[in-house]
Amino acid sequence: LTVRVWFHRDITGLQAEDMLKSRGIHGSFLARPSKKNVGDFSLSVRVGELVTHIRIQNTGDYYDLYGGEKFATLSELVEFYTAENGILQDKDGTQIELKYPLNCSDPTTERWYHGHLSGPNAEKLLAARDESGTFLVRESLSKPGDFVLSVLTDERTKTGGRRVSHIKIMCQNERYTVGGSEAFDTLTDLVDYYKRKGIEEISGNWVHLKQPYYSTRVNAADIESRVKQLDQTSEKPKEGEGEKSKAGFWEEFDALQKLEAKVKKSREEGQRPENKSKNRYKNILPFNDTRVILQSADPNVVGSDYINANYVKVCFLKPLSQKVYIATQGCLATTVNDFWQMVWQERTSVIVMTTREVEKGRNKCVPYWPDVHTSKPAGAYMVTCELEREATDYKVRMLNIAPVDRPQESRAIWHYQYLSWPDHGVPEQPGGVLSFLTQVNAKQDEYPHSGPMIIHCSAGIGRTGTIVVIDMIISTIDNIGIDCDIDIPKYIQMVREQRSGMVQTEAQYKFIYLAVSEYIQTTKAKDCAPPLPCPPDITPPPLLLCAECRQPPACTAPARANAVNHDVLERSG
Repeated sequence: LTVRVWFHRDITGLQAEDMLKSRGIHGSFLARPSKKNVGDFSLSVRVGELVTHIRIQNTGDYYDLYGGEKFATLSELVEFYTAENGILQDKDGTQIELKYPLNCSDPTTERWYHGHLSGPNAEKLLAARDESGTFLVRESLSKPGDFVLSVLTDERTKTGGRRVSHIKIMCQNERYTVGGSEAFDTLTDLVDYYKRKGIEEISGNWVHLKQPYYSTRVNAADIESRVKQLDQTSEKPKEGEGEKSKAGFWEEFDALQKLEAKVKKSREEGQRPENKSKNRYKNILPFNDTRVILQSADPNVVGSDYINANYVKVCFLKPLSQKVYIATQGCLATTVNDFWQMVWQERTSVIVMTTREVEKGRNKCVPYWPDVHTSKPAGAYMVTCELEREATDYKVRMLNIAPVDRPQESRAIWHYQYLSWPDHGVPEQPGGVLSFLTQVNAKQDEYPHSGPMIIHCSAGIGRTGTIVVIDMIISTIDNIGIDCDIDIPKYIQMVREQRSGMVQTEAQYKFIYLAVSEYIQTTKAKDCAPPLPCPPDITPPPLLLCAECRQPPACTAPARANAVNHDVLERSG
């Protein structure tokens, strides 16, 4: 997640209030030009249900908040207070929190646009490519509303690396220009023009734009456009065509695979002789630093604290409450007791299983739960299956677990088994998985004090990683809004640093994009949907009130009145 274009060039204070109230939450903010004092800016922040506006003075030498800390750029000022280095207060003493930037739309959906990226970071990215003519476009941090074209040149610096030229793109009267007589309606038009012509610097040197450095960051609201772009160029390179033909989903996933090869972390516990038989696959082992440790282990038995499972969480969303998952392999007959020990110690209420027990004749996971209306022991615990029901794509089981010596301490465990994921590949459409996750999360929310959700497939990395990343991203969107930035490769890289191999195939990688895109489109449709009208051929009756709680139902049409969750309704004049 990155702080991106929270600067809105052409909105008034009233428009800022409308946007923050309709799209934001407490702590959402944006910056805009001041209409009263030309050259100054305003920081609009949602505080509870209200919006407050804070003047940012621009002296020409620095930016400051009514005589407070001084900063060279507007970005530095905002990031200082976002990081909680300083405290903002309203005139009445109310503390103002800057948590979630309310982003404006990207000026382009082109993949060479990197949004909020500093000059030094742009240089690092381009230097890693080390190919002259590689370029990207980014937001200007020194002058909000303008942009910068950063290009790797042929010239060498004193350290031997290639020089990066940073060319300012000014936005004047809704048109883009690098100076001179040429102005363009869009950033794309400007880049296309200078790809053909080149740009002459003040020094007389010529800069040529040859190949773009693609960004994987995308405004969530624009992800459908990104999916279409990646789909158009998703074929693997033909033999002999080399690196330049890489593009699309394959290109991004291939880059991820190369990064994973650089992750060097210890898996020593899983490699111990006494633990080898507890691993379903001998080379798929948990990292030591994030592994789940069984707390009731026998100190006299080496390896009795071991289970092939890792904690996985979002590491870069500090303001948000941390949602933690446990990713693990499918049970072996010899690890069922360890699995239930983990469920008990972690206070888990929801288990997600994304495989069948047997697929194409191969054992994927032993049934670690009892048949419906029966019980079976699992080490120190007794597990009972109270009910089982089947939905379109999955089964739900309500289980109970209790210590054998303390049956009165039983806990409910909800077991969701997704049945429509093919053994090799991914579901044809993401809608079933999204609906499944909605049900899973609704159940998890019913147990606010429960521990991490446990997710597993067979190896605990492919389908498990795909489900975890999708759920992480849609949770981010739910918390911050559809205008947030997401970077799917960075999410995958992050979870792979906690459990090796998460998200195994290019098909799974693409499926994450498709699932997030469908979730965004569904969310937009819900936000835009008008309230349900009363049936046109029925005259609404007088307001119906519940005799028990004296509250009206959501709709007073007769067809909806029966939906109220109380049996007794009476008419009120």
